[in-house]
Amino acid sequence: MTDFPSVAEHGLIGDLRTCALVGSDGSINWFCAPRFDSPSVFGAILDPERGGSWTISTARKDSRTHQFYFPQSAALITRFLTADGVIEVHDFMPVLQPKDDTHVQRLVRRVVAVRGTTTVNMVLDARPDYGRRRFDVQSGHGTARFRLDELAMQLRSSVDLTVDDTLVAAEFELKPGQTAEFVLEVGETTGRDSTGHGPSVDELFDGTIHFWRSWLKNSRYQGRWREMVERSAITLKLLTHEPSGAIIAAPTTSLPEDIGGERNWDYRYVWMRDAGFSLYALLALGFHDEAHSFIAWLSRRLGCGDREADGLGPLRGLYDIDGNEPPPEAELDHLRGHLDSRPVRVGNAAVGQLQLDIYGDLIDSVYLFNKYGPGISYDAWSDVVFVIDWLIDNWERADAGMWEIRDEEKAHTTSRLMCWVAVERAIRIARHRGLPADLVTWSSARDAMYHRIMTKSWNSDLEAFTQVEGGDRLDAGVLLMPMVKFISPADPRFLSTLAAIERELVTDSLVFRYQPATDGLDGDEGTFSLCTFWYVEALTRCGRLADAQLALEKMFTYANHVGLYAEQVSATGDQVGNFPQAFTHLSLISAAINLDRALG
Repeated sequence: MTDFPSVAEHGLIGDLRTCALVGSDGSINWFCAPRFDSPSVFGAILDPERGGSWTISTARKDSRTHQFYFPQSAALITRFLTADGVIEVHDFMPVLQPKDDTHVQRLVRRVVAVRGTTTVNMVLDARPDYGRRRFDVQSGHGTARFRLDELAMQLRSSVDLTVDDTLVAAEFELKPGQTAEFVLEVGETTGRDSTGHGPSVDELFDGTIHFWRSWLKNSRYQGRWREMVERSAITLKLLTHEPSGAIIAAPTTSLPEDIGGERNWDYRYVWMRDAGFSLYALLALGFHDEAHSFIAWLSRRLGCGDREADGLGPLRGLYDIDGNEPPPEAELDHLRGHLDSRPVRVGNAAVGQLQLDIYGDLIDSVYLFNKYGPGISYDAWSDVVFVIDWLIDNWERADAGMWEIRDEEKAHTTSRLMCWVAVERAIRIARHRGLPADLVTWSSARDAMYHRIMTKSWNSDLEAFTQVEGGDRLDAGVLLMPMVKFISPADPRFLSTLAAIERELVTDSLVFRYQPATDGLDGDEGTFSLCTFWYVEALTRCGRLADAQLALEKMFTYANHVGLYAEQVSATGDQVGNFPQAFTHLSLISAAINLDRALG
């Protein structure tokens, strides 16, 4: 394979530990094992020649494909239509029960002949360690075993396999009603019982469908856009690392924001600023178990922060799944990059930035959990107090901002805004629970932050809040102001800011987060899908319901064929950036919930 698979032409499957991207042509083009942040085993989306893939296709070159999800599940169906016949490939990663200590990681591919007689080809080209190394492959009757150091996999097949060096292949014919099954197990365990038998593919499929449908029953959303909201909820669940409770930003790395450019980042980590939005979405939909797990993960970060003065404060902007700092940012020079967009990066240097807005995101999460959950512990509150006290001493510093600008630090308005959120929410928690706090000092700091934004970040000539203090450029991040209760959506200052954003950053309902020339990087970027959903919510809160509904419906048309969104939408309407993006789907849920409620 020499052509790059399109980012948007993929569905997502996963087992709450890692994910795989399945192309609409039947190829698995991205899969990291055994975790989201592990090196890739299949990475063709970054390099079709060196990355590796797992392909199932028909022998006919004129076949057409359709791809869709089995209803209310994370099982994906790719249908091949040819003049000879029709087959379906059912792709899924089994999840049989919540918090399963006996979980076996499997990639399952079931090929079903629907009509006619079809010749099918299977090629598994595993390229571990981002394509830098090769497995030792041993074959047996209907099996192929892969081993590289501590990583072991086994492919079980219902049809004969051929092995050529590290390439595993099969060619077979299916008549109506016949099936072929392939199960790729990760790890030393085979998932078999004492008799040497494991669950059948049918049992795995039925159990996985039951799991997802049972989980979705917890959703309270019954509104107008139920299908889109439920697909976003499933996507968010797929980006959850169940053993730890962490929620990653995206399952991919280095999918470019600007084709051919340098805006290529590794998003397989947990961002603190996702916290408040994650908690809101999960709690609003009724998924309390996930919310509790995520707040437990956040609480551990809150309690184990570096309390020594290192210049960055007690928290980092992002963490790995285990709550540690991600590895140093490095470039994989041997990979072409998606559509020849280099560099390909692993790790993320943003962890070394001062990002003051994360404290508002964190404390807002604690506030939501305290309001809708069982309440935080005394030890957790003690950690909150420490964080607030540190923030009061440091909130006036320049930082990288919520967009992690790789340029000189500035006094970002959104950072000031979220510092205000942190202190305001902490005051609410203390008053609600009667918890000990220096409310006089905290209230004074909160008020100082408020007045600072109103005076230093307000540009009277533009009649808008600006990206930085004393600046003349806009930032879609200020759309958060009414969402976080900083300002009334009817306040003339917010309404004029919204009008300015519509003039400068909105194009046919799609929203740029800022003018790219201001971020210290070369090239352009697309409209930011997160900001578009924020725009919908801002319109909703301002009472412009018809405009909000039209903008939301337009945004739905930019989803891919199975309802997934990348980080951005390009000028040509293509999905760009890492895919799928948790933040995008979180903001979709929030926008849909609030607009549906407003419409009545």
